[in-house]
Amino acid sequence: MREVSVPYQIPFHDVDSLNIVWHGHYYKYFELARTELYRSCNFDIADMKHLGFSFPVIESNCRYNKPLYYGQRITITACFREWTNYVLIAYSILDPVIGKRLAYGYTKQAVCDAQGLLLMEVPKEVDDVIVD
Repeated sequence: MREVSVPYQIPFHDVDSLNIVWHGHYYKYFELARTELYRSCNFDIADMKHLGFSFPVIESNCRYNKPLYYGQRITITACFREWTNYVLIAYSILDPVIGKRLAYGYTKQAVCDAQGLLLMEVPKEVDDVIVD
């Protein structure tokens, strides 16, 4: 199964007055890894549009094990888990220094055609790209 890892250092603009990352930014970190995951398949947003599809996020979840802090170096991983009726991508945020998982979650993306109509299954053209 295809997986990518993205190194990242927490910037000052992502933290509050206690130097702790605001919970909503975790989804931004997931997005960084999701973009790299699709790019690893040579299937970036322009490629999706070229095929006539869009992939809106229809569900997301994040579990917070430990807070993230300003300046902390993390690794965000993403991998495809399901791609039959929607595309499910699983994420993990790790501290590479201590080897601990700090957060994890997933996103589900529906597949829509060029007119924005929901497709009930992932088209073969997309399946062929996602599967190694």
